Amino acid sequence: MYLNAEERAAFLAVARKQPARDRTLCETLHFTGCRPSELVEITPARVDLSGGTIAIRSLKKRKDTNAVQKVVYRAVPVPPDYLDTLNTAHGIREAQKLRKLAAAPIWPLSRVRVWQIVKRIMIEAGIADAPHRSPKGLRHGFGINATVNGIPLHMLQKWMGHAQLSTTAIYADAVGKEEQDIASRMWG
Repeated sequence: MYLNAEERAAFLAVARKQPARDRTLCETLHFTGCRPSELVEITPARVDLSGGTIAIRSLKKRKDTNAVQKVVYRAVPVPPDYLDTLNTAHGIREAQKLRKLAAAPIWPLSRVRVWQIVKRIMIEAGIADAPHRSPKGLRHGFGINATVNGIPLHMLQKWMGHAQLSTTAIYADAVGKEEQDIASRMWG
C-alpha cells in the first residue's frame, strides 16, 4: 500500500503545477513522509532554512519513564530547492522574525482538507484508484524510497517518528521493482 517511484514522480510533477499552497503542502508530504495531521501543525519556527530540516511534532502518544505523556519532535532533512520554494511561497524567513507569525501554522487547514487536496492531485497524476492513492500511500512510498536508496533503518525510524524499529522494518519488505532495485545493488 505505497506509491512506487513512478507514481511519486507523477504526483510531484502535478503538484508542482498547483498554486503555492497546494504545491508546498504536497512537496512537504513527499519529502518528509509526515502524516497530514502532523503537516497542519508545522510552523515557520520549525523550518531550519540553514540546517536544511523541518522539525515535525509526532502526534503519536509517547510516555516517558514516569508514564507522563511527552512531546516528541523529529528533524527531517529536506532538499535545499524545496526549502527555497517553501520560503518564497510562505515567507518563512520573514515569519520567523515575528513570534506570532513564527508560531502560526504554514497551512491553516484541517487534516481532512489536506487529504482531499492530495487525493485530487493523485487523481490528476493518473494514479490508479487503489488504497495507496492517499496521503498514507505517499508516506509509505517515502519509507520504501528511503530503503531502496540505502537509508539505514534506524535513520528512517527517526525521520518517520516510529517508536519501534520493528515498525520501520516493514519498509525493508519491498516488493516488485523496488525489490529488484535493492538486489541490483548487491549484484554490482
